[in-house]
Amino acid sequence: MKAYDVKKGNVVEHNNGVYQVRDIERSSPQGRGGNVKYRFTMYSVPGGTKLDVSMGAEDELKEVELSRRQATFSYKDGDAFVFLDDEDYTPYTLDADVIGDGAGYIVDDLAGCYVQIIDDQPVALQLPQNVAIEVMETPPELKGGTATKRPKPAKLSTGIEIMVPEYIGTGEKVLVNTTTGEFAGRAD
Repeated sequence: MKAYDVKKGNVVEHNNGVYQVRDIERSSPQGRGGNVKYRFTMYSVPGGTKLDVSMGAEDELKEVELSRRQATFSYKDGDAFVFLDDEDYTPYTLDADVIGDGAGYIVDDLAGCYVQIIDDQPVALQLPQNVAIEVMETPPELKGGTATKRPKPAKLSTGIEIMVPEYIGTGEKVLVNTTTGEFAGRAD
């Protein structure tokens, strides 16, 4: 696969190691004929050793064959998160460092997750696109401020903070995009 096809969560082979892509930075030079560069932040699988790699858009990366099992978050065991396979209820335990920033999106009974497995070992987690999380604390709406769209900070039940529109209040559930970490609407 070409560097421009790589997405967050993909597992690729690089220098005889297996890595999961956790972050992608794209830089396009302003001049004519400038080549787009991609900077990948990858973590070794298993192990979690960080590696930063820069590549051109046409550079090749080999995607690693892995199995993906749909799972639901069951409970937290110390720092580890335990997911149950939706079909056969196999428990998959993933450490907090493997999940990384995604831990802030894991709520009770979170369904639609995919546990990525290489050689019968759970190595990574793919979260659903949007997750409903309760707002624990946010400043009250300013009266008369409805004409402008001013975002305000909101602390969510999982501990993360995002910016939400002014009309969102404490106790409401909001959808959060797990890729961008941004507000994606009200949850039902």
